[in-house]
Amino acid sequence: MASDYTYEISYGKLQVPLYRVYARPLAGFAPIPESAFTRRENTLFAVEIDVEIFGDTFLAAYTEGDNSRVVATDSMKNVVLRQALAYDGATLEGYLAHLGRYFLTTYADMQRLRLTGRQMPFEAAIVPGENGFAASAALFSHQRGEHAVATIEMDRDDHGNARLLGASSGLVGLQLLKVTGSAFTRFVRDANTTLPDRGDRPLYIHMDVSWKYTNPDDLLATDSPRYVPAEQVRDLLNATFSAFVSESIQHLVHEMGLRLLARFPQLAALSFEAQNRTPDPMAVSETDDKLKVYSAAFPAFGLIRLTLRRSG
Repeated sequence: MASDYTYEISYGKLQVPLYRVYARPLAGFAPIPESAFTRRENTLFAVEIDVEIFGDTFLAAYTEGDNSRVVATDSMKNVVLRQALAYDGATLEGYLAHLGRYFLTTYADMQRLRLTGRQMPFEAAIVPGENGFAASAALFSHQRGEHAVATIEMDRDDHGNARLLGASSGLVGLQLLKVTGSAFTRFVRDANTTLPDRGDRPLYIHMDVSWKYTNPDDLLATDSPRYVPAEQVRDLLNATFSAFVSESIQHLVHEMGLRLLARFPQLAALSFEAQNRTPDPMAVSETDDKLKVYSAAFPAFGLIRLTLRRSG
């Protein structure tokens, strides 16, 4: 009998791809010294969306095979695609909130939902123009590297209105290799230690970073001067890595976190996950010790995590 058990259930539709063309440009946010990024045209707004629905109203679909309160995941897919045309904003987070409000307004049996979006990064191709080479207004190249992500959770308040429970933004897939200006020394040494001290080493990291706002209005308001574009986060991370002489990846991500929170006071918390992919030295020139050859390291990698939250 169903009453003999407790249940936690959800269902949804994953990896719905959409390509909206000529979306509203992203503008109005504050510039920062570490980044030349000032505007995203959004000529091609390409994202992949996950929808996950929580609640107990559709439990009978599991226990009795009764689908009378189930919204087909194919219908969810259609909502994701059709609402992309209705959305008048410019950000991934804003689109997720738009979808959440639509789902909760349209389907009374949806109690809570989680929406996740992943940018499909396209860059304008460089083509010949009247004044030399320039970015194409119509042709885009699909990149395979770093991309923005976002997640929101929503339910209803006591009046039945859609309510934001939580939101996070992020940048995943960063791969950065700095050839000099990083160190790793003074670590624990015992009979198991074979790694030498490295006062200057190339440092190759794979890294994801996520951030949360203190005030959700800064995240979701249209053309908010306090919105933080992923491009500015990327550029600040790059500027920090380039200039900072670190003693470890832990040291580096802590400095990155301090600089991000100092630059963006509207952010409440940051999380980093970084992998150490530093290559192993193989050969050094006999005439110039700057000339070196490295190869991929042993195929196991160090993992570093850090979360920074503002006190109080």
